[in-house]
Amino acid sequence: MAKNTSKVGKKTNEEIFAGFQTLRNEQRQLGSKISELQMELNEHKIVIETLRGVELTRKCFRMFGGVLVERTVAEVLPELISNYEQLPKAIQSLEDQLTQKGEEINKYIEEHDIRIQRADRTMPEPPPEQSTSTKSNVLVASG
Repeated sequence: MAKNTSKVGKKTNEEIFAGFQTLRNEQRQLGSKISELQMELNEHKIVIETLRGVELTRKCFRMFGGVLVERTVAEVLPELISNYEQLPKAIQSLEDQLTQKGEEINKYIEEHDIRIQRADRTMPEPPPEQSTSTKSNVLVASG
């Protein structure tokens, strides 16, 4: 049973680069989401501290899906505290995913023999003992 691996096993440099870029974009999105949740955690902390010093029967407003609703502090405070307690778990989960994505990127780099080079630097010369016929992919990162 011979398998035809000529098309499946060989990727062009463009496909390899596109795969790498996809992984990097996913990593950046995870980082952005972590930052967003950390800011949300800080906002929750500030609001909770502020509402703890206010009468429980006082009116307050809360945004639900773009709609501003009127509630009392007694109704909103427990919800905010609950969210505040759950946010660190979500952040930790995303940080774990970010670590896994970094490992996946490193494996991809190794697997496809990618050399990352900054645009403002010149590429180092290969050691003399390396054969000139070895194939290596070079990725130039700008900025």
